[in-house]
Amino acid sequence: MRYRRLGNTGLIVSEIGFGTIPVLSGEIPVLPEYFNLSLEEALEVFAYAYRLGCNLYDTAIVPEYGDAEKKTGIFASKVGREHLILSDKARFYTGDEMYEAVQRSCENLGTYADIYFVHQADEKNAKQIFERYGALDALVECKAEGKIRLVGLASHYYSILYRGACDNRVDVLQGSGNILECGMLDRIEQEPKFQGKGFLLNKVYAAGTLPSFFPVQKLIGGALSYPVSSALIGLGTIEQVKQAIETNKEYERFSFEEVLARLEQEFLPIGCDRCQRCHCPYGVEISTLFRQYNYYFLGKNYWALRKLDLNIQECVQLCRQCTKLFCIQQCPRTIPIPEMVEKIGKITKAHVRNRWVG
Repeated sequence: MRYRRLGNTGLIVSEIGFGTIPVLSGEIPVLPEYFNLSLEEALEVFAYAYRLGCNLYDTAIVPEYGDAEKKTGIFASKVGREHLILSDKARFYTGDEMYEAVQRSCENLGTYADIYFVHQADEKNAKQIFERYGALDALVECKAEGKIRLVGLASHYYSILYRGACDNRVDVLQGSGNILECGMLDRIEQEPKFQGKGFLLNKVYAAGTLPSFFPVQKLIGGALSYPVSSALIGLGTIEQVKQAIETNKEYERFSFEEVLARLEQEFLPIGCDRCQRCHCPYGVEISTLFRQYNYYFLGKNYWALRKLDLNIQECVQLCRQCTKLFCIQQCPRTIPIPEMVEKIGKITKAHVRNRWVG
């Protein structure tokens, strides 16, 4: 195992971080590699990763990750709290809610959290998070009280992560990316504001889909070729730990064209790297639609179809009405965005109908 600095925090973290979703107990059918581990089984997987050098364990408040938070705390008490870095998170945005969430997490863990993230931050809840007495202020207060060591902000959106990078209250960022969805990582690499912030990267396997197309070694090496502190990998078995940690990794970065060429052997992907430069004045989340389309054919058919069916027809209508086409002007890959949205609408309608008929 190799290690990296967690920005300017003074902490050193393992390049591979343990994502704890797969160790939870409960019924989470849309999650990848779901194992429903008992406490004893979870502790065994935790311990194996620890013996291989993993010191960073990332979890979330109960019930968001089921009982993974409690299992993580029990493991920390057994191996010695001083040997681990615990990363936790909650999907609350007001100050009062976040403060209470940290209290509950500390009780579940049986200890403090090294990093505590505002989870799933986006433009809809940004005002609550960043304003006075919002979630970030609550985490700063918890930090002063010793309940947490570092304030974190987690988001799938570049605009939110950039805002966090410019905010002195935020110590660590957590974002998503992989060799397919590399656009945001490219922007972060080029933006000086992110220097000095710790950065944890999730979705390295694209919700568990990419290992069917690329070796795990290549996926992790590609992620670690970017200036991130640690790649968070969801681990639920000893074999998965071996694949992620024991394999010798080179920091080789695929070109986006190489990734598309491999996927094109199975289906026709939309060539969007989720750089998120295509801002729609009507609020259509273009890169999210394209991601869900690609995920459908990558194997996340139930989850992706359900997400697409929520508002795809509304998005199609908005694209038909739009005459400004700012999105095409902003897209560095010159994707014919309205045509692709129309295509996704037709595919979703047909597949939803077939699903009900079946």
